[in-house]
Amino acid sequence: MSHESYLQRITQYIKVQDSQHLEAFKKMTFYVSGQYDDDESFRKLSEAIEQCESKHRVYYMALPPSVFIPVAQGLKRNVYTTKGSNRLVVEKPFGMDSETSDHLGRALGALFTENEIYRIDHYLGKEMVKNIMNLRFANVLLAHAWSRTYIDNVQITFKEPFGTEGRGGYFDEFGIIRDVMQNHLLQVLTLIAMERPISTDAEAIRDEKVKVLKCISPIRIEDTLLGQYVAANGKPGYLEDETLKNKDSLTPTFAAAVCFVNNERWEGVPFILKAGKALNEAKVEVRLQFHRVAGSLFSQSPRNELVIRIQPKEAVYVKFNNKQPGLSYQTIQTDLNLSYDTRYTDLSIPDAYESLILDVLRNDHSNFVRNDELQAAWKIFTPLLHKIDKHDSGVDIKPYAYGSRGPEELDDFIKKYGYHRDSSSGYTWPLQNVNASSNKL
Repeated sequence: MSHESYLQRITQYIKVQDSQHLEAFKKMTFYVSGQYDDDESFRKLSEAIEQCESKHRVYYMALPPSVFIPVAQGLKRNVYTTKGSNRLVVEKPFGMDSETSDHLGRALGALFTENEIYRIDHYLGKEMVKNIMNLRFANVLLAHAWSRTYIDNVQITFKEPFGTEGRGGYFDEFGIIRDVMQNHLLQVLTLIAMERPISTDAEAIRDEKVKVLKCISPIRIEDTLLGQYVAANGKPGYLEDETLKNKDSLTPTFAAAVCFVNNERWEGVPFILKAGKALNEAKVEVRLQFHRVAGSLFSQSPRNELVIRIQPKEAVYVKFNNKQPGLSYQTIQTDLNLSYDTRYTDLSIPDAYESLILDVLRNDHSNFVRNDELQAAWKIFTPLLHKIDKHDSGVDIKPYAYGSRGPEELDDFIKKYGYHRDSSSGYTWPLQNVNASSNKL
């Protein structure tokens, strides 16, 4: 493409109030045309870089996985600088299973040092994910309740209200587990389950995350529920996606998988990971459900829950039981609610990528995936993924309607692992009838 068409492509979605800022940005960005496996193309790129920066370079590979290695080789041979720093940012997917991930890791490791490589998972840049450590380790109340002694089960949920819509070809190769669960949700799990690191140093944090992953056994097919959305509510089913070549595909677009962290803190506590497309809402959250009160005077009281809403509308809230105000002695469920959009109205929350790119520039690896961490993560999912890919016995893909909560079997599935949904309390969140001026219901 021409330089003008390049500028049009990269600026069409940028929202700025001051057009002068946009024009200044255009003058700072350049496009060099070339081939992924052509040394001459990379030499042209190096010459262009030399004109504006010779010491510190960040190479961001947001590319098809098939060209990660040849591009990294071209960068190392032709663009790598010995005058300053080199930082290689690699977008997921990091392979398809343990074997392909290890191959990619060895190839990149032969070219760049581990300290130069940043495996980026944008969920680690989200405000509420970065807040998990503060919640756990800066609050004595939560720190002491954060174990199997008090927590019955943990759910980490990812819901999208749209289907593959034009990405069927890509999605059919990876599926919902590789696309979301093995990376995004598992990263959140490690922050929820890890022990207190010795410091906030990047390696100290990543050491504890690796320890958690090594305590998780490979997920069994018996501990999974798989689904694929079908046409409903005027929306087409997955198999009707025009970009999908295999019209008999059994690729799951929904998965619920349960794993256990086999250590002293978490033994016996199920971590229920749920992810799906074409569901009833857009939501990513962590829900920790506590045990029932032992010997409670109020036997019908719902369980307490701590919910961390990652998106949309970041929030942290605790569901607890309270006396019904007035003459009644009935116990009702209510919440302690910290909603960021109402509490922090004067603060701007950066985009996840915005935050992570700044971390790259600061040489901070805290929110990036280390190689041994990636290896441990793939070991948890690879046996399951191979069974699904081969459609082994026990692999059953349940249909679910576009716009639903998922397969009809979902409620019974998570109930098996201890989660109790109390529909009789009448509780809803967020509160709908709040008077903004008086903060009264």
